Amino acid sequence: MTDQSAGAFSPAYRSYALGLLVVVYIFNFIDRSILGILVEPIKQDLGVSDTLMGFLGGIAFATFYTFLGIPIARLADKGSRRNVLAVCLGLWSMATALCGLAANFIHLLLARIGVAIGEAGGSPPSHSMISDMFPADKRATALGIYALGIPIGTMLGNLGGGWINEVMDWRTAFFVVGLPGVMLALVVRFTLREPPRGASEGLQMQAGEAPPVKEVFKYLWNRRSFRFLALAGSLHAFVGYGVGYWIPAMFNRSHGLTTGEMGLALFYLGFASIAGTFLGGYLGDKFGARDVRWYVWLPGLATIVSVPFSTFVYLYHEPYAALWVLSVSYFLGAYYLGPTFSLTQGMVGLRMRALASSILLFILNIIGLGLGPQFTGIVSDILNITTDLGQDALRWALAISLIFNVVSAAMYWFAGRTLKEDLAASSEMS
Repeated sequence: MTDQSAGAFSPAYRSYALGLLVVVYIFNFIDRSILGILVEPIKQDLGVSDTLMGFLGGIAFATFYTFLGIPIARLADKGSRRNVLAVCLGLWSMATALCGLAANFIHLLLARIGVAIGEAGGSPPSHSMISDMFPADKRATALGIYALGIPIGTMLGNLGGGWINEVMDWRTAFFVVGLPGVMLALVVRFTLREPPRGASEGLQMQAGEAPPVKEVFKYLWNRRSFRFLALAGSLHAFVGYGVGYWIPAMFNRSHGLTTGEMGLALFYLGFASIAGTFLGGYLGDKFGARDVRWYVWLPGLATIVSVPFSTFVYLYHEPYAALWVLSVSYFLGAYYLGPTFSLTQGMVGLRMRALASSILLFILNIIGLGLGPQFTGIVSDILNITTDLGQDALRWALAISLIFNVVSAAMYWFAGRTLKEDLAASSEMS
């Protein structure tokens, strides 16, 4: 059976392909998240404020990441998703290494923009290929496994960045984590095969143009459940990216933990995120088989339950107790990934999938990645100026951000109200 026929790939190859895409996603988040563990040494070396560091990790990155994601996804829907992924992987890896050469804040900003441009082509083609390799009733599990790249990459970025900074410096950390991705790009190009579009549904996809961006956006936006789903995920990401970026600095300022200590702690805590990411997808498929609304009820419940645990983490005086409780927040905070992306893939036609993923990522990241770190940095600076909190201003800024998790949980519930009808309408598309 050739690559051009449905069901072309054996279970063993599908496992390899999914595993390779997970490794790529791990590199994606190593290169993206390493900046968070290095906030304090970079800030001290370059002499910048929390607001500027928030800008570097938030709006500056997210603007290029989100706006370029759509045209790159358009290329993936029209041509080879594998080739798009390989080129983008090589680009963001080289840009990460260049961060280590930054002589000032502007140089670092330009290098991080390069990382953002490359990473814009990471998830959309991967989501699309996974959706063509796995049937709908296993798709959330597969995408949940793929999303393990987020916690694993963050774990390794924190661990490697934290300890390399202490042993050498923050510049060396960027070199060490960036350059291996260039070799991985070659592995992707020469070992990953392009799956037939529609194979997981047993459909033969004819050659043709992908629908225009405007048409796909309008199609998705007309699904009321998608609007609430996108807003729910965005607000969840708003809190998550803000916390992920600033939590090492908070424990340094309020509790005196070094980058090495925090890198090791966050590495172990990442296993809680791995468990939550996998279970979110697995339980979504399991309960969703009985009632599709569990795909939104489950992440909504996990999000609201996490709020009191997170509040304890940010405000409690003893750091090691706070770190133990942080594992619960990380576990619950990862539930939303598999179900949210799976539902989006299920709402569109075959040649819309990479673009639909990019549209969702656009909304999630312009709000979450763009504004989350920036919001926390601004609030921290404001509290530091207007109150006597001093070094504790950052922990209160993080606590204030949790109000957005409460709203996120409500949006997941609203998404469930029309989810059945929207998915039924979408199933009519080829």
